[in-house]
Amino acid sequence: MRNILSGDVDFIKRINGSNFLGFVHSVFKRTFNIQCFDSGELFTIACRSIDNAPNTLIVDTENTSQWNIEVNDRVFVEDKILYISNKLALNISQAITRESLLPPYPNNEEFLLHNVRRARKYIDCQGKGGGIKKCPKPLNPFEAETCKMLEQRTKSLLNDLAMNRIDLAIKHAVSLVGLGPGLTPSGDDFLTGLFITFHMAHSPLFEHRSFCEKVTKKAKPLTNDISYSALKQASIGKVRESIISLVNSLLIGNEDDLILSLNKVLNIGSSSGTDLALGLVCGLEANIKAGGKLC
Repeated sequence: MRNILSGDVDFIKRINGSNFLGFVHSVFKRTFNIQCFDSGELFTIACRSIDNAPNTLIVDTENTSQWNIEVNDRVFVEDKILYISNKLALNISQAITRESLLPPYPNNEEFLLHNVRRARKYIDCQGKGGGIKKCPKPLNPFEAETCKMLEQRTKSLLNDLAMNRIDLAIKHAVSLVGLGPGLTPSGDDFLTGLFITFHMAHSPLFEHRSFCEKVTKKAKPLTNDISYSALKQASIGKVRESIISLVNSLLIGNEDDLILSLNKVLNIGSSSGTDLALGLVCGLEANIKAGGKLC
């Protein structure tokens, strides 16, 4: 029996209601994903070095490989305990519940704009290239062409958002899905960061937040299950804790707070963290432009 340290509030509610039946979808060193039979939705079991996220439970362990979890292992709930075949039992009784709550957009954008500019400069210097942020020298022609496509399509998307051309923006956003390297492709990570800026209450783009769900509806056949799951959660304003911390730092943090939060995000995956951070920064810039109060 292993204790769950913390977990997504809705996931824990499902377990408490003994309303979960599924199978192991994919296995990694520090996480494994399970898929629910009735909804097809993905859920994640992660070790304590991973931050809290939607549909995720954090287990008190350094890695998950010790349990020999395998793809297609049966997953079920019995007496409020989540079982992975006969290999692992997860107790949620002492878990701290977590909910993905984004802060509202500020009335005064001047401080936000200052921090957004600071964040962009830091990402330019410290972010990892190969996705949305170009490599100085792509390794091969395919990578060079992918970088070119990412640059052109993100630019078109952001121009459409700034000009309030939402239908065209949807088209260009969909063209990013599945594009780029990584288990979660760069285009998907960028959109994940972008989406959450639509869900900040009182933001200029808040009234257009259906944009995110419209893009996500077209995304499923264009990318893998894990990346689609992150997009789907972000499309309704749910995102991992490190991203929310970065949003808060951009809104109210000093330079030290901002750099600390940025580094936590930039260290996600290979280029995923950089792509997420750029999506967030670009989304905030798009909101500022759409609001028309600041240049």
